[in-house]
Amino acid sequence: MAEKAVSEKALQYMELLNRETGNRHHTDTEDMRQYELLRAGDPGAVDEAVRMFSSNLPGHVSDDPVRNDKYLFVASVTLACRAAIAGGMEAERAYNISDLYILKMDQLERVEEIRALHGEMFAFYTAEVAKLDKKAVYAKPVVLCLDYIYEHLHEPIRVSSLAEFAGLNPSYLSTLFKKETGVSISAYVLSKRMEAAKNMLKFSPHSYAEIAAMLAFSSQSHFTRVFKVQTGYTPKAYRNRFYRR
Repeated sequence: MAEKAVSEKALQYMELLNRETGNRHHTDTEDMRQYELLRAGDPGAVDEAVRMFSSNLPGHVSDDPVRNDKYLFVASVTLACRAAIAGGMEAERAYNISDLYILKMDQLERVEEIRALHGEMFAFYTAEVAKLDKKAVYAKPVVLCLDYIYEHLHEPIRVSSLAEFAGLNPSYLSTLFKKETGVSISAYVLSKRMEAAKNMLKFSPHSYAEIAAMLAFSSQSHFTRVFKVQTGYTPKAYRNRFYRR
């Protein structure tokens, strides 16, 4: 029979070893402070996370330093993702950010690179949460529209379809949407498509034609033209400058 991973003997040995070396884990209060700051969108979360992750206290889960930091990174980004959701970020967006950072981390081979990426991850989540308007409370039809748009960026989105989904007259919905969000429905949809396009250009190997098709542009040239107007870059120039290998 295989030896159990956790036994009383193994636990006692680890406790003895930690006492002898002076090692300990962070207390729950110490550990959760960085995530509480992230949830509030407080920039102090980044310094706290960097300090905690680079200390000798996060945990010893592998004798290989690189593998050890990779395991700790996954644990940390999981908690950071949950904190961001608690801070108001859309759950699917938070999970996608987490996945992208884990994929990037998996390519790294040095402790310094992993720790630098961990700081970047915390900074990204914190900045995203800070941008959220915590006071914004939209009417239910507008919330339904926001969710619908998020789920249907890959296909044409018409005001008539949104109005039917929300149970409102198209004209009234357009007026309500702009009053509550500050932008028209078409402008909001376009901003979300540009946001998705930027992420795909930075993090994915998809071709420009594939990205155009996935975001419901009529052609690659249409996508290129709109992207240039909105960002000041062509898709190629944007990828050349910002692509993260």
